[in-house]
Amino acid sequence: MIALRRICVETNLHWNNFHTKYRGVPRAIYRVYIVELSKKVFTENARFRAANPQFNGVLECLYVGMTSKTPAERLHQHKTGFINKKGHKLSASIVEKYGRYLRPSLYEQFNLKPMSRQQALMMEEKLALDLRRKGYAVWYN
Repeated sequence: MIALRRICVETNLHWNNFHTKYRGVPRAIYRVYIVELSKKVFTENARFRAANPQFNGVLECLYVGMTSKTPAERLHQHKTGFINKKGHKLSASIVEKYGRYLRPSLYEQFNLKPMSRQQALMMEEKLALDLRRKGYAVWYN
């Protein structure tokens, strides 16, 4: 808030005009991404198995997520068990243990337009459910 007021003073914009002018513009750009998981996740993880009763073993096991980072940076955070400055673990255990690589062919078309956090959360869920309907085993938060 203080930083925004400082920008207003520096750019000679009144606070109310700044707030009105930039309302609805996302503060960060979010993206969805998909990580292929090892099929061992289906045999070793009961929660994953329970979430995917439709899975027949033909297609892959996937993790769908959303991030304000690039998908490659986010995968690196998952695989290294990244902990933020506040001490919170930001990696999903399922990706840390079973994650193999990104599947850009499954998500690139959804990242063409910038998304807000809320839009990315909705896209994450929609994409995960669509992939499940196609026969993939999918985990998302």
